[in-house]
Amino acid sequence: MTFERINIAEAKSLLDEADVRIADIRDAQSFNDNHIKGSVNVDNDNLPEFMQNTPKDAPLIVCCYHGNSSQGAAQFFAAQGYSRVFSLDGGFEMWKLAVPELCAR
Repeated sequence: MTFERINIAEAKSLLDEADVRIADIRDAQSFNDNHIKGSVNVDNDNLPEFMQNTPKDAPLIVCCYHGNSSQGAAQFFAAQGYSRVFSLDGGFEMWKLAVPELCAR
């Protein structure tokens, strides 16, 4: 299994049509300051719980700061059997500029 890279427009479209899960792997302070609405801040402490509560057939978008670290995390989820895993190109920094209405502070 492997992941796909997804741009902001594709991610927004996917959010409109499917029950998408979003894993934000940035640090807790950055997540608390601002994040994509509906996303979950995932770190080593809550990873097992997140995986237990996330269906492996649901689309999963992994988000980081700029779209680099999310690729490794997306590959990890794909290797765990998640069938539709995406890494958000540009990360949250690009998302907040492109779609500020879908951010939560």
